Amino acid sequence: MSPSTTKQEETTVDIDIPDNYVAYTLKNEKPRPPFSWKNWRNEISWISATLLVSTPIIGVVGAFYTKLTWQTALFSIFYYYVTGLGITAGYHRLWSHRSYNASVPLQFALALAGSGACEGSIKWWSRKHRAHHRYTDTELDPYSANKGFYYSHIGWMLVKSRRRTGVADISDLSKNPIVRWQHKHYMKLLLTMGFVVPTVIPWLLWGDARGGYVYAAVLRLVFVHHSTFCVNSLAHWLGETPFDDKHSPRDHVITALVTIGEGYHNFHHQFPMDYRNAIKWYQYDPTKWFIWTCKQIGLASQLKKFPDNEVKKGVLTMQLKKLRETQDNLAWPSDNNDLPVVSWDTFQQQCQKRPLILVSGFIHDVSDFLDEHPGGRHLLVKMIGRDATTAFFGGVYDHSNAAHNLLAMKRVGVLHGGHPHGLDEKLIPPSQRLKIARYNELGSPYASSSWSDGEGMLG
Repeated sequence: MSPSTTKQEETTVDIDIPDNYVAYTLKNEKPRPPFSWKNWRNEISWISATLLVSTPIIGVVGAFYTKLTWQTALFSIFYYYVTGLGITAGYHRLWSHRSYNASVPLQFALALAGSGACEGSIKWWSRKHRAHHRYTDTELDPYSANKGFYYSHIGWMLVKSRRRTGVADISDLSKNPIVRWQHKHYMKLLLTMGFVVPTVIPWLLWGDARGGYVYAAVLRLVFVHHSTFCVNSLAHWLGETPFDDKHSPRDHVITALVTIGEGYHNFHHQFPMDYRNAIKWYQYDPTKWFIWTCKQIGLASQLKKFPDNEVKKGVLTMQLKKLRETQDNLAWPSDNNDLPVVSWDTFQQQCQKRPLILVSGFIHDVSDFLDEHPGGRHLLVKMIGRDATTAFFGGVYDHSNAAHNLLAMKRVGVLHGGHPHGLDEKLIPPSQRLKIARYNELGSPYASSSWSDGEGMLG
């Protein structure tokens, strides 16, 4: 929870890393030995563990003996949002992702508010978060969701990591005077903003120092902690992946509600420098509106938005992927190249053995459909051995998409030279005219180049 005291370099620390950095690091850097209860005292991250374990205990016990006044309740909620926005609008979207520019007064306010969340300094927090984005779901991710819900939510802060977090540059933060000031005085700011301020304000304004400490300080802190921790756990577990399913981040309104708008996490991991998490007007993202409001009053500028055209491409990609999965689970007509090409004489010979009808140059076996034909068996029987193209395409009845699709499933051959001119679009059944194809499948599947004037269509 608290930052280390080691000096952070102001130069870019990742300038010389190898191209295969992740694989190289996993191969050449040995992890710490597995957790051992024999040595548990040295395995615990004591500062984080003490704060995370003691606050819920103190808060719950204190609530049994402390009356909650309406003034303190409202102030506790207000201060929850103040310190929560210090993390979401400050630590996360401003300093970790540089998604907008903030004036000095706004930076100062967000640095103080973030200190009240007691989650480490800006420098420490952003270092971890940038590594999380760079190494998402790998061993170098400081709170990888692949290690389980509990680990990504809180476990990574209670027990020392088995591996060093992957390298991530924070040279820009090391040069920021407000970030440097907050890092230097972080412990004093943590105590002041996390405990003194929320205790003193209720005491001075309505004489409730005890309630301020229990509810606005301690229990409020528990809620802020687990609210923001859900960005690392719940947001990688619950919801959909409308932009990309390569990694674990997901979008869900429940996560948004409990994280002050950080719940549209699939979008965020795809477009991390966008100041928004929610892009639709009805999606819950108070952090976005806070930043937007700051811009309107001159406290923020340069709000970054990823090009809408590229966002829509991400959505379309996932929609096409889902359609492709549906498509692959359906039965389709035989590829034209797999159908035998036969002469008119062979076609007539085969008609003596089974009911074959010619439509758009394709020979169709309708033996299992004679009694199912809505227009009556007689209309099909009279077309056996004949070209029914005109009748099928509106001469007798303009058949539906379903009829076209079903007919294509009954193809058994191609008549040599039998395709009518001007009916190229008739070759493709409606279900295949917008068929999803991978880049290596874009060659036309509709032109047959085979020739087998024989019994091939009996197979």
